[in-house]
Amino acid sequence: MGPSITILALGYVMSQFYRAFLAVLADDLSNDLGATPTELSLASGAWFVMFALAQFPVGIWLDRFGPRRMTAALFTFGAGGGVLWLALATTPEHLIGAMGLIGIGCSPVLMAPIFIFAKAFPAVRFGLLSAWFVAFGSIGNVAGAKPLELLATQFGWRSVMFGLFVLTIAIGLAIYQFVKDPVRETTGDNPSDRGSFLTLLKLKALWPIFPIMAVVYAIPAGLRGYWIAPYLSDVYGLDSAAIGTLTLWMALAMIAGSVAYGPLDRWSPSRKWLNVCGGAIVIVCVFVLAIWTASSLYLTTAMLILCGFAGMGYPVLMAHARQFFPPHAVGRGVTLLNFFSVGGVGVMQWTTAAIIRDETIQNTPIHAFQTLFWFYAICLTLVLALYLAAKERPEDVAV
Repeated sequence: MGPSITILALGYVMSQFYRAFLAVLADDLSNDLGATPTELSLASGAWFVMFALAQFPVGIWLDRFGPRRMTAALFTFGAGGGVLWLALATTPEHLIGAMGLIGIGCSPVLMAPIFIFAKAFPAVRFGLLSAWFVAFGSIGNVAGAKPLELLATQFGWRSVMFGLFVLTIAIGLAIYQFVKDPVRETTGDNPSDRGSFLTLLKLKALWPIFPIMAVVYAIPAGLRGYWIAPYLSDVYGLDSAAIGTLTLWMALAMIAGSVAYGPLDRWSPSRKWLNVCGGAIVIVCVFVLAIWTASSLYLTTAMLILCGFAGMGYPVLMAHARQFFPPHAVGRGVTLLNFFSVGGVGVMQWTTAAIIRDETIQNTPIHAFQTLFWFYAICLTLVLALYLAAKERPEDVAV
């Protein structure tokens, strides 16, 4: 499985890059395409929404055919085609459409390795392997910060996009060449034996997990992916170079958080309470930002970094839910959870875009972002309260 995971990891690096790079290119896209902050936020949300909707066919294809051909085709033609469309874009509508297509193309590159981890490795290692894979992929978050800002300044953003198009195609072809499908479960001749998304949705043990999957990652992803740039620009007056530096620090914190959650998953006596602690820290961060929205750049930076670190509990939430999936429906299970996670980012992005738009029209940017942080804090508090009702199986407790 070594070459399979390595190539898929490169694809996931690109996926992380594409979900976050608009924050750094916001000024260029605004100047060249006439894109407003709302349209840029819609473009960012389009990536997440289309990515999320694609999870349903991806889950079915994983269980029936394995990850190799499906991942290679979607990444090559979806992500590659979307990047080329973006490089040639002339209107904000092109930008939104291109980001949606890239989202579809990136939809299988995390689920494919998670499917392999669930099928080919002991269950006790699932959380650790998933966390470290996410941590490695988060290098794309770093590349989409200061390095991208330097490259765009030196060569222009369109030239950078053309280069990324070539790189994306090369990775897609490598996925087809090197990834190996794990042995599939045999469930008999009756297609209904394969399980369905509806069957998984009926599992009451998953109900408290779905809401927190939809919200907890959406906050650092939304901030790092887009809102950090207009927030620091409109409230603190920072230029693109300074914003690139702070987004880099937040990206590094998200990598560190992913790395830390891996061993914490093994050491903690309870995955549930590990997730509760991480969510509580994120709540504290956004409450602080809501109360002291423009009081101190140092406090703001610290809260953004801590939010990025604590909000990366996705692999542990996935490991918590993994124990309730039937063996023959693992592909559907992990993609269903990912639908809630990434779909939550998209819905939150579009919702917060409306909040910022309406509040900016009626009030100051400071008041607009204060409202944004209150919205984040209230949403996460509610879903964390629901998550307290989640159950744990004995084998789900980390050992």
